[in-house]
Amino acid sequence: MKLTIERLTTLSAQDLIDLGKIWPHQSLAQWQAWLQGSKALFAARFNERLLGAVKIELQGDTAQLHDLMVREVTRRRGVGLYLVQDAQRQLPQALRWQLSTAGLPPRERGEVENFMRACGFSALDDLWQK
Repeated sequence: MKLTIERLTTLSAQDLIDLGKIWPHQSLAQWQAWLQGSKALFAARFNERLLGAVKIELQGDTAQLHDLMVREVTRRRGVGLYLVQDAQRQLPQALRWQLSTAGLPPRERGEVENFMRACGFSALDDLWQK
């Protein structure tokens, strides 16, 4: 099977299990809130399983990335990069992309910063932009 990036509009029983592995400290209600309006929930799917996901909030021509996460067993294989790049392709109305690292613990912040740099983003204090 091929890795695909999809904008989720409904959550299957298997999606709920997989999202629980991606975001173990979040709830079904939190995920469902991102399925409508100016919000979007994108996920990387391989062999019918979700490997990573990102929440995107659209405000005019700006897309704010939230909770970008790839399951630990799948990291460093290009899933996150493909997820970000394909979400950008699927939302052409978003001309600016941002991710905030404010409030992240130092170790996690460093990992996110390295990843965002690899995605072609640049930093302005705690805000990564492209």
